[in-house]
Amino acid sequence: MSKTIFLVIAILLFFEARSADLGTTGLIDIPTARMLNDGDFKLTYSSKQFADITNLTYQATPWFETTFRYTIFNPDKPNRSPYDDGNDRSYGVKIKLFNEGKYRPQVAVGVRDIMGTGLWNSEYIVSSKKINQLDFSIGLGWGRLAQRNSFSNPFGLINDNFNVRGHSNAGVGFGGKPRFSSLFRGKDVGIFGGFSYPLPKYKLNLLAEYNSDAYQREIAKSTGVDSSPMSYGLEWKGIKNVTLGLSHQQGTQWGVTIASRFNTKEIIPRKKILSFYSSTEDRYLSKKLNSLNFNLWYDRLFYDLERSGIVLKKAQIVSESSQVNIEISNTQYALAADAIHRTLTLSEIHLPRSIRIINVILNENGFRSPTVSYRRINNEISSSDEIGKDKIRMLDTREITNPTYRTKILSPYVKFGADLAARFQVFDPDRSLKKQIYLKFSSELHLGKDWNLFGVFALDIENNFDTNRPPNSSHLPNVRTNISRYLTEGATGINSLYFEKKEMLGRRLYYRTYIGILEDMYSGVGGELLYQPFKARWALGATINAVRQRDYNKEFGLLDYETTTAFISLFYASAFYNYDLAIHAGRYLAKDKGATIEVRRTFENGFSIGAFATFTNVSAAQYGEGSFDKGLYFQIPFNSFVPRNTKGKVATMLRSLQRDGGQKLDDFTGRLWHDLRSVRYDSFEKHKLRMIPK
Repeated sequence: MSKTIFLVIAILLFFEARSADLGTTGLIDIPTARMLNDGDFKLTYSSKQFADITNLTYQATPWFETTFRYTIFNPDKPNRSPYDDGNDRSYGVKIKLFNEGKYRPQVAVGVRDIMGTGLWNSEYIVSSKKINQLDFSIGLGWGRLAQRNSFSNPFGLINDNFNVRGHSNAGVGFGGKPRFSSLFRGKDVGIFGGFSYPLPKYKLNLLAEYNSDAYQREIAKSTGVDSSPMSYGLEWKGIKNVTLGLSHQQGTQWGVTIASRFNTKEIIPRKKILSFYSSTEDRYLSKKLNSLNFNLWYDRLFYDLERSGIVLKKAQIVSESSQVNIEISNTQYALAADAIHRTLTLSEIHLPRSIRIINVILNENGFRSPTVSYRRINNEISSSDEIGKDKIRMLDTREITNPTYRTKILSPYVKFGADLAARFQVFDPDRSLKKQIYLKFSSELHLGKDWNLFGVFALDIENNFDTNRPPNSSHLPNVRTNISRYLTEGATGINSLYFEKKEMLGRRLYYRTYIGILEDMYSGVGGELLYQPFKARWALGATINAVRQRDYNKEFGLLDYETTTAFISLFYASAFYNYDLAIHAGRYLAKDKGATIEVRRTFENGFSIGAFATFTNVSAAQYGEGSFDKGLYFQIPFNSFVPRNTKGKVATMLRSLQRDGGQKLDDFTGRLWHDLRSVRYDSFEKHKLRMIPK
């Protein structure tokens, strides 16, 4: 894991939400039909006598809520074993069926523990209606929510199979399988309900609920839970952006909850232009480099763009059509449209008035984006959106082969970086949090011709990773489960050191190739291709990597295990909700074969969240605990949290359990599609008005 998890939790402490102890939007323990705002990301932590529960909830669409839950049962039990007492990972979903109307309640259907051990297994249909300030909810529950005051399952009238509930995996076989055989099944259905009532003057919410979960499992384990169905609670919002909850549950125990959230859609990147010495100011001409000639518009534009976070690479005058082609690189702007806007604004100042059309080509690390063509009307900057939107056109990718002007970039040149970094592994069965704090030294050596040398060295400061856990139940080669050895024996060592080249072949084909120490565990050589038609929302990719496992001390030594991974990938960008879908089919590190399905939602601000699942020809018994590989993806941009423009971001995959089946190289499979996301045709077209100089 990376420092992203720590960053997520730190940020979330500054935002608020109300939710049930199990993460799903609700009262205390029961769900309601209410939803978060579209794009809300929420962290909930609750502590009660028999369990500590951490939830990550994301409102994936206006009508679809998802939850990842990690439960530590019997946290105060002396000498407890996480394997015997149950450190449980599970997933939940809720779908809104109807919005609330004047007389109609809001209705939702949901599943707890849809893919896990089944310790929380239940399904429900719930409705919520607000009457003045009273928000009342009532629902029907299956599974654990049918343990109290139940009646016959009405779905049994449709088919007798609904009266038989399949096993939930709890204590049987391997967790992690979808439990389709038990959804909305069983001979009984329970009724639950409750209400919330706000007291704005005191920043409080009063909560009361009747829970149809009788906690039979917890009572059997002598955790002190009573069988009372009633629970009562208070929520306090007296601290800005934090909600605290106190509840008396099941008649005998007290619970404490802290919840927080932020909206991933609302953080919009701002155009931040810092003041600098402009080439138009004569009194500052002494600041310029001797190699620049301010009698040339190209040198003046280069000077001002560079101080705005943009590198002017070359330009071509097309006299017969009164056009100029300009190629730039964006070094600072999180949103590519802002870099185009800044380039056009400064071009309006410096370019000769004889130039009527300005074509901007954004070069992202060797890849050229669609061409943004800007038409100067009456040689004036437009002040009307209606006039302005007709001045911008998106043209096919082009290359400047015979530039009129070219910036001489010294090669090679190198950039160094050093910062304090952290690595986290969370929600593992034997320990809920493992961490490493280290100094991260990075370097980028640019060699020209689109070749670069990247390196990262870690100097360990504090580390609690260890290899003391039960033997691995997987029957596969240890391609990932021995990662702790690399983080202990190689706590200080080389994280990566590799050569990479990125370039385009024509207008449609992108490629990258690399060789060296690719990541913590593997060295090797590989390459990736991406075919993406102009204006298309789909793309095809291919990746192949020949790798060998590194020695545990993370120096230059290698172990005996070697393999070749290869994938064919299909990508699609949805026209709604900013979703990217991907399927990668091929051969994985453990030599198993199968496919990975990815779903990511990415906003204009750069924040991204998603989920993935991998299914291979390895059986659940061979794979071990977890049954198949699955997890969540996070990407957090820094631009919204720092005072100046930056393209910096941090990303990580969060797995519920690390196993050997279905494993790919980190960051070296199907990456080009996501790297190019911000400069795709659909992204540029969406932000045409943002590009126009005003």
